[in-house]
Amino acid sequence: MDTEIVNGRRQWLFIFLVGLFITNAVTAELISNKLIQIPISFSFFNKDFGPFTTIVGILPWPVVFILTDLLNEFYGFKAVKRISWITAILIAYCFLIVGLSLSIPAVEIKGSKLATNESYNLVFGQAQMVIVGSIVAFLISQILDAYVFNWIKKKTGNKFIWLRSTGSTLFSQLIDTYVVLYIGFVLPGSLKMGDFLTIAPTNYILKIIIAISLTPLIYLGHYLVKHYLKVNQ
Repeated sequence: MDTEIVNGRRQWLFIFLVGLFITNAVTAELISNKLIQIPISFSFFNKDFGPFTTIVGILPWPVVFILTDLLNEFYGFKAVKRISWITAILIAYCFLIVGLSLSIPAVEIKGSKLATNESYNLVFGQAQMVIVGSIVAFLISQILDAYVFNWIKKKTGNKFIWLRSTGSTLFSQLIDTYVVLYIGFVLPGSLKMGDFLTIAPTNYILKIIIAISLTPLIYLGHYLVKHYLKVNQ
């Protein structure tokens, strides 16, 4: 295939992957002030785990996991690091816009089902602290993820995609889980320390289960990107 066409495809794919990455990251921040229960239970070494109580913001993160690996694999560590900084800045921008919206009084119309000041502030006011925690956690975890991914790839070459993908997630999400829950929920008083010490480990275990279960999709993603770019790695 012509080099110009390949480069064009790489650029368009990069733009699409980055856009999808940022969209999922920002969406996760905006919806992360709601706790949900996931009805998954299992036993490991005679200890029962589940059902899991976690934040609903975990829903977009499987997509972020896959995108981080694909961007790292095909565009490199430096690209992921730059994307992480850009995403953190855009999350902060979202934080400022949401903060501005909180300062503007709502017009309450009789019979309207639109949000009142109280309901709006209850939802998005909590999201403010979640976003602060997420920016810190996001930067640390993403850069750590990219670094570990790159380190494993240097040691193993192009083999063991599952190892560098899952291995980097094991480290990065440990940091992300504890930092975002502590800053976003414990510091503002929305979550007691005892609940934090229960929710954080289960949230981390859940993320690991998700990361492992995504392994087939990661291989599928590699195949589709290679097919689109017409590369042989």
